[in-house]
Amino acid sequence: MPTAVLTAVEGIAVGHVTYSDDGTGCTVVIPPLGTTGAVDVRGGGAGTRETEAVAPLAGERDISAILLAGGSAFGLAAASGVARWCERDGRGVDTGAARVPIVPAAVIYDLGLSGNGRRPDEADGEAACLAARMGPHALGSVGAGTGATVGKVLGQRGWCKGGIGAASCVLHDGVTVAALAVVNAFGDVVDADGSIIAGAWESGGFVDAGRHLRTRAPEHPRLAGQNTTLAVVATDAALTRAEAGQVARMAQAGICRAVIPASTLLDGDVVFALSTGARRGSTFLCGTVGAEMVAEAIRDAVRQATAVRGVPTGAERSSSGG
Repeated sequence: MPTAVLTAVEGIAVGHVTYSDDGTGCTVVIPPLGTTGAVDVRGGGAGTRETEAVAPLAGERDISAILLAGGSAFGLAAASGVARWCERDGRGVDTGAARVPIVPAAVIYDLGLSGNGRRPDEADGEAACLAARMGPHALGSVGAGTGATVGKVLGQRGWCKGGIGAASCVLHDGVTVAALAVVNAFGDVVDADGSIIAGAWESGGFVDAGRHLRTRAPEHPRLAGQNTTLAVVATDAALTRAEAGQVARMAQAGICRAVIPASTLLDGDVVFALSTGARRGSTFLCGTVGAEMVAEAIRDAVRQATAVRGVPTGAERSSSGG
């Protein structure tokens, strides 16, 4: 298993439910009790639940868990299963009458690959929690990334497989910053040198989506709301809700570095930031490095991906020439 995982931040657990044959799944991130966090949402096609509860200017409530799922808006139902598990685990806001978990969620549109045969539901959200571990976690075409695809400028005939990736590092002051990304973007995924790793493919090569759109319109007739890059940036630095919001906002730059084009009207790009508060740290450094970790996690996602339901990876396209 790779060492670059979100669980490099001590106390964080990740769990997946994967339906490879159906091309969908879900992923849960469970932080330590007392973890604060925030969210930044970009683009025109986000599918979310309870993100206002963790907006940068919202009250200082702890985050119980984060759900990432396939199934488009239908997949948000899995968050109810996560909330049910959190309640049993003693997580959430004690209102006197009940303990109410805070479970922000975001989904990708994978119905084009899954054929709408299965959508993550409440039972899957609970199962992902039961599967969550603090050790190394699976990457690639698993969990919420099972049905993820990238490079949509030519529609389904040219796309490549997306997935889940991760990156992590320890800063000079001992603070750990890690990221997990679910990559289901309209655009191409590019390496640090600008070369395309996975994207729209035509006539034996990758089509540069940015250049393509200068002269031709996208070929898919119904693109809005069907593309998304989701990310979770975690750190053990102590941050307030507002500071976590700044980290999430800064980390969105990582999507722009690794996906071209990014944050479009056709995408719903969402970045969550989590702070476990175990160390003193810098908001500036966490946001700056968080952006780098998001970019690396996005690239890792398409490199770790495997073919699902006949959709090849970028590496398979390149090696076979088709």
